[in-house]
Amino acid sequence: MMRRRDLILLLADGAAFLFGSAALAQEPGRLYRLGMLSDVPREDPSMEAAFDELRRSGFVEGQNLRVEGSFSIRDEEIAEVAARLVAAGVDVIWTGGYPRTRTAQEVTRTIPIVTMADDMVLSGLVTSLSHPGGNTTGISLLATELDGKRQELLTELVPTARHIAALADPRVTAPEQLRALEDAARMHGIKLSIYQAAKPGEIIPAVDSAQASGPLALNVLASPLFNANRQLILDRVAALRLPAIYQWPETAEAGGLAGYGPRFSELNRQRARQIIKIFRGVRPADIPVEQPDRFELVINLNTAKTIGLVVPPTLLDLADKVIE
Repeated sequence: MMRRRDLILLLADGAAFLFGSAALAQEPGRLYRLGMLSDVPREDPSMEAAFDELRRSGFVEGQNLRVEGSFSIRDEEIAEVAARLVAAGVDVIWTGGYPRTRTAQEVTRTIPIVTMADDMVLSGLVTSLSHPGGNTTGISLLATELDGKRQELLTELVPTARHIAALADPRVTAPEQLRALEDAARMHGIKLSIYQAAKPGEIIPAVDSAQASGPLALNVLASPLFNANRQLILDRVAALRLPAIYQWPETAEAGGLAGYGPRFSELNRQRARQIIKIFRGVRPADIPVEQPDRFELVINLNTAKTIGLVVPPTLLDLADKVIE
């Protein structure tokens, strides 16, 4: 027979569970408002993954979720759109990359911001990963380490290359990061030439300049700008028959030669889960900044054949996915 004390404890635990569940549930009749400062089109599969994650938790666009702001927003529009979102009183602002996130922080210190950036602590977007503080949380990408790893993979992909190039966004990749890449290349007897682009119109001239200087391969460094304009880059390097490696596995699936890193769609699902916590009442200061924990190497042999590159078998063995 259950003792009276045990029964009281059991009832107390049950009440706590029910109270906690109620606190985490959607408020009946409430309209949740998500403000977008996105550099990715709404129809992109990675964005659809985020909205799928929201739907699974009961936040459905057109029902209890309203999306405001802009997808594929241009840099010169960010401050204006951010101000409109703040004036509209959205519940959360979705953004990505250092420039957009910093602009959003300058416009509001109270509305929660969920972002994805290369190094959120180093850039000063948050005070720490475990206790971000302020109104910002999100995903910190380990971009410095991953750009270096992609450089290593690129030299394995094109083992005859003693001269390679990097395409960098100066707003995203710090000078010390570029020096680290140069030092790493030098240690392996490889010359690294760096070409920069900070606007869409600067991308093709930078790629053309890189190719003209004689490198045998290109490392497209982490940047929201380059991801938003990935087809532009893919088409140009294909025309130049220049082997290139990219930030996301999905870019290789879209026609790039190789991609190494976390899946963009999975990171967007992570961001959606953080937004769900905020919708349910958790402060962004109490939501730890997350980091990717799974990385994939995708190699596109169709692209390799098109540009006349033979991929070393050892690298094919390392790949998580080979497209034939």
